[in-house]
Amino acid sequence: MSTVWLDAPGTLRVAGSDRPEPGAGEAVVRVGYAGICGSDREALAGTRPAPYQRYPVVPGHEWSGTVAAVGTDVDPDLVGRKVVGEGFRNCQVCAACRRGDANLCAAPYAETGFTEPGAWSDWLRLPARLLHTLPDAADLRAAAGLEPAACVAAACLEAAVTTGDRVAVVGGGMLGLLALQLLRAASPAELVLVHPNTRRAALATACGADELVTVAAAGTLAGRFDAVLETAGAPGAAQQAVTLTRRGGRTVLAGLPSGTDVPLVPAELVTAKATVHTVFGAPPRAWTHAVRAFAAGILDPGPLITHELALDEVAEAFRLLDERRDDTVKVLLHP
Repeated sequence: MSTVWLDAPGTLRVAGSDRPEPGAGEAVVRVGYAGICGSDREALAGTRPAPYQRYPVVPGHEWSGTVAAVGTDVDPDLVGRKVVGEGFRNCQVCAACRRGDANLCAAPYAETGFTEPGAWSDWLRLPARLLHTLPDAADLRAAAGLEPAACVAAACLEAAVTTGDRVAVVGGGMLGLLALQLLRAASPAELVLVHPNTRRAALATACGADELVTVAAAGTLAGRFDAVLETAGAPGAAQQAVTLTRRGGRTVLAGLPSGTDVPLVPAELVTAKATVHTVFGAPPRAWTHAVRAFAAGILDPGPLITHELALDEVAEAFRLLDERRDDTVKVLLHP
């Protein structure tokens, strides 16, 4: 059995491992697929803030798999079920957890793949309460994209899009393309993707967009949209999202840019009577929304997977993300 370790910034290794045994309240999952995202790249580079990263650690917070064993106090019928799982190891008793915002738990930060062992391994042990079961016929390859889908679902729930709304998504990466799928289900009158270039146009259309507009050309659409979701995490993207939103509309910021960004101007927000929401991770209700949409066939991360590599090819996976970014949407690792 194999496990990928991130020992320190810039230091990856693949080592042998044994199947763990579940403790009380825990499950052991046979990992089917595990994804790589921007947060993993930050962890490798050493730029992720210290409270949100531990070394050494087994990365992997995007994953799917099959329950192999459960501990005491866990329903034995889970064994053999296809599952995905929430990452935040929340306390369940603080004020945030009790109101349903487990992603904002007041306990010290703990998350699968960042401070707790993740899914870049043959096996993953985690609290069984974090699992979401999938239909027996579910495609585990596609289901590995349900973690980013849950984050996007949180943004879509905040946007509260209704039939006939004009909607824009800023950023055509994995998050933005998944957002298009979920938003199309609400039957907007117009659904536009804003992206730096047109190379994602075919994918955008397949995911439900009416049109892809380049960042440079989007200035002509200022004030047009009832709701705008920003998923790019690039400098200036949040300001552009606010600019695209009509007065009295709704803007949701889900990206997390690094470095210097263009600040939002409070006076402009006030005079526009703007409602600006932000998203950090995914609370349980967003996971439920994403899993149900996946089970119903409304959400399908499968077409967004561009590369699959074995665990011991993890260095090549990062090279693809660094050198072929325009051609790479989602890279999966598999045992």
